[in-house]
Amino acid sequence: MSMLKRTPLFPVYAEHGARVIDFGGWELPVQFLGIQKEHDAVRQQAGLFDVSHMGEVLIKGADSLSFLQNLTTNDVSKLEIGQCQYSLMCYPNGGVVDDLLVYKLGEDNYMLVINASNIDKDIDWMRQNLTGNVELTNVSDETAMLALQGPHAEQILAKVTEAPIQSLKTFRFLQDVNVSGIQALVSRTGYTGEDGFELYIDKDDAIKLWNLLLGAGQHLDLVPAGLGARDTLRFEARLPLYGQELSKDISPLEAGLSFFVKLDKGDFIGRDVLVEQKAKGTPRKLVGIEMIERGIPRPHYAVFADGKQIGEVTTGTQSPTYKTNVGLALIDSAYSAQGTEVNVEIRGAQVKAKVVATPFYKRKP
Repeated sequence: MSMLKRTPLFPVYAEHGARVIDFGGWELPVQFLGIQKEHDAVRQQAGLFDVSHMGEVLIKGADSLSFLQNLTTNDVSKLEIGQCQYSLMCYPNGGVVDDLLVYKLGEDNYMLVINASNIDKDIDWMRQNLTGNVELTNVSDETAMLALQGPHAEQILAKVTEAPIQSLKTFRFLQDVNVSGIQALVSRTGYTGEDGFELYIDKDDAIKLWNLLLGAGQHLDLVPAGLGARDTLRFEARLPLYGQELSKDISPLEAGLSFFVKLDKGDFIGRDVLVEQKAKGTPRKLVGIEMIERGIPRPHYAVFADGKQIGEVTTGTQSPTYKTNVGLALIDSAYSAQGTEVNVEIRGAQVKAKVVATPFYKRKP
């Protein structure tokens, strides 16, 4: 058995009672205090996540913009320095290589943040499509990343830096921020449905920053949070997870991400198929479902209607916020209208559910 990878923060997990699991080849905490407690803390106060397993790739050179425009679905030309965007990389068939964030660090200077389990595959894909004057550097192993999420996040971070984070808008970032002596890139995106910040730092500063933030947040009910709460939080906010709502067999349009696919920006990999899908309509759609009868929809559970299988659940659980049994399901578009009754196969029995609006949770302004 191959050794699991560990982030620079692995040594502190045990101090906080973490239960670790194998997550895509990484030994990561699924929970510290418990998923429900961590979920509630992020919704109501704040949670601190170790997301150092994520990948970071630097793209530099005179042809960086044209390279990224061809590689990704969103319009990179619209970015200003200090701004980032959510985007996707597609295969020629319209399926998704990965979803990612694109940061504009400077002219002809970008950082891509990619999913941990896809790092090698993504970099191979980028290199296969590399043209012109572009330098690609994988800095994942040298970089640690902490995510501070929740209503108290701004107040906590303001205690340890004099940088103007209060005026930092969503999907913007500050470079060379001094966080009590630690140099960080600080962005305001989030993957929980709440306000929050990501701090990118040198791996050697990870434990110091972790302890610093927990100390700053101890009177504001900040808790360490694991992958379990990260998944329930992003799911309630209808944020996709690669391998579930997105894959090589699921297009961004099927997943309801057309806003991040700019078909009018010029050519990019997968565009022809996506243009056709847009014109004809996708045969499948990602929808929200809520159980009418008792049962919890889980990933890969089959969904039926009119006596035939029409798709499957991609993510499902009991919502920690609302205690409803809900899921996301990729199903035939003919059954995607809200209120449509479907059946989810749970342990051999077909259990009644209905198509509902998403996101399941939306933060109040």
